[in-house]
Amino acid sequence: MRSRDPGRRDFPWWLVVVGLTLAWLFWQVSTREVYASVLSTLSRGIGITVLVTVVAFLGAALLGMLLALGQLSRFRVLRQLCRLYVEVMRGIPILVLLLYVTFVLAPAMVAGWNALPEALSLPDWRTRDFPLLWRAVLALCLAYASFLAEVFRAGLLSVEEGQVEAAEALGLSPSQRFRLIVLPQAMRVILPPMGNDFVAMVKDSSLVSVLGVTDITQLGKVTAAGNFRYFETYNVVALIYLTMTLGLSLALRGVERRLRAGR
Repeated sequence: MRSRDPGRRDFPWWLVVVGLTLAWLFWQVSTREVYASVLSTLSRGIGITVLVTVVAFLGAALLGMLLALGQLSRFRVLRQLCRLYVEVMRGIPILVLLLYVTFVLAPAMVAGWNALPEALSLPDWRTRDFPLLWRAVLALCLAYASFLAEVFRAGLLSVEEGQVEAAEALGLSPSQRFRLIVLPQAMRVILPPMGNDFVAMVKDSSLVSVLGVTDITQLGKVTAAGNFRYFETYNVVALIYLTMTLGLSLALRGVERRLRAGR
C-alpha cells in the first residue's frame, strides 16, 4: 500500500540547508566581535521569552481544557458560552488582543479590585502595579486558550463511545472515566497539534516587545538602534529564535514517531 505522505521517504535536505545556515551564523558569532557582543546582550532576554512562553502556554492549556469540556457539556448554555469565547478569541488578531488586555482589561481588573467592599481589608491596587510582563502573559493565555480548546475537543471526541460505555459498565465514576480511560487515549491525538501550538507560542511571544517587555526581540530593537548594525543584530535575533523553534520541532517529530510506533 502506498504511503499517503510521500514526503516521509525524502531525505531531509531542508534540514541540511538550515543546519548549514545555523552553523555559519554560529561561526560568525564565535569569530566576530560584533556578533559576540550582540549575542551577549540578547541572551539576557532569553529568560523572559522562556518565562512568557511557558507560563502563558500552561495557563492556555488549562483554560483550553476547561473550554473543551464546556463545549462537550450536556448543558446548552455552557456549551454556547464556551463556543462564543472560542470563536470571538480566534477572530481577534493576537497583537490587537495584547493591546486590548494591556490598556483596557488590565485597568478594568484593577478598578474592579479596588471596588471590592472595604470590609475585606484588601490593599488598594494601582494600574501601574500590574506589570506589563504579566499583562502580556494574560493576553497570550487568553488567545491560545481558544486554539487549544479545539485541539482538546478534537482529541476527546476521537475516543470511541464504546470505551466510555465499557468504563461506565465497570462502575467507574465520571472523573475516573475521564482520567483513566478518555484522557490517556485522547493525548495521542492532542499532543502533536498541542506541540505545534507551543512552537507557535515561542514565536508569538515576540509580540510582547511592543509593550517594551525586555524579551529577545525588544533587546534586539534597542541594540540595533544603538549600534546601527541592523544586519548583524537581527541575524542573531533570528538565530536565537530559529534554534529554539527548530529544536522543539525536531523533538516533537520524535514524540510523534514514538506515538505512531506505540499505536
